[in-house]
Amino acid sequence: MKNTIFKGCGVAVVTPMRADGSIDLKKYADFIDELIEKGVDAIIVNGTTGESATLSDEEQYNIICCAKDVIKHRVPLIAGAGSNNTHHAARLALNARNAGADAILSVTPYYNKANESGLLEHYSFVTKYCQLPTIVYNVPSRTGMDIQPETFLKLAENPFICAVKEASGNVAKSERILSLCGGKIDVYSGNDELTVPLLSIGSKGVISVAANIVPKEMTELCSLYFEGKTLEASRKQTTLLSLIDALFSDINPIPVKAALNMLGYDFGPCRLPLGIMNEDKKEKLFRVLEHHGLV
Repeated sequence: MKNTIFKGCGVAVVTPMRADGSIDLKKYADFIDELIEKGVDAIIVNGTTGESATLSDEEQYNIICCAKDVIKHRVPLIAGAGSNNTHHAARLALNARNAGADAILSVTPYYNKANESGLLEHYSFVTKYCQLPTIVYNVPSRTGMDIQPETFLKLAENPFICAVKEASGNVAKSERILSLCGGKIDVYSGNDELTVPLLSIGSKGVISVAANIVPKEMTELCSLYFEGKTLEASRKQTTLLSLIDALFSDINPIPVKAALNMLGYDFGPCRLPLGIMNEDKKEKLFRVLEHHGLV
């Protein structure tokens, strides 16, 4: 039986940037410290929400070092380390290990994608190179590739693959993964709105975008479920739905970064090719933040 990397609410952390697009590591450290003080169970850096696609290898390394310094072993640090170039993915994973990450989040190869044998070899190469606990990130809406439950059973034989971040939006598929893999790998929800549904079939928690805005609430949602208070957890899930919807009203992480700016964090713009929200969407997002008593 493999060790569970974390249980509960992990935050896919937004990367704060200055007006010129450079990373503000001081604000980053302060924000991570605040998230931990508010009770989150894991910190995930250099993910989609952190704009990893436009971060250099050096920037990603510096971000992990910064996070490691502020976390001080209070919660697990998980670093995004994925690429459609297997050797580059392995270098990113080794950099994550050298910078002090406890585990990696490795997205499936995108654009060129992979057949099943290539996918298995890809993850075998990456994990042998870095020898860190690995969460496979399945997000077909972005990558054009959707790992099937039967393939997860084969991936589960890899001693370093401990979990999947399942972001296909298909609860039945997650159910099949859990049924087939028989405890060999954990499942985390990659969709905030499906946190309770996936907890109800045996997932270990969520890797959350919304927790950048409502860390206490997302963490409490998971805690309530684990305490057997399923009705309370379900009510909290439905209460948060309008906020979650607003945070995905444009391409992630455009809305969540805009929301943080509205809350006074001054996290700056997203890097191109991510543009700014139009005024109508921004106004709707602000009204939802008002409705939830956040501004």
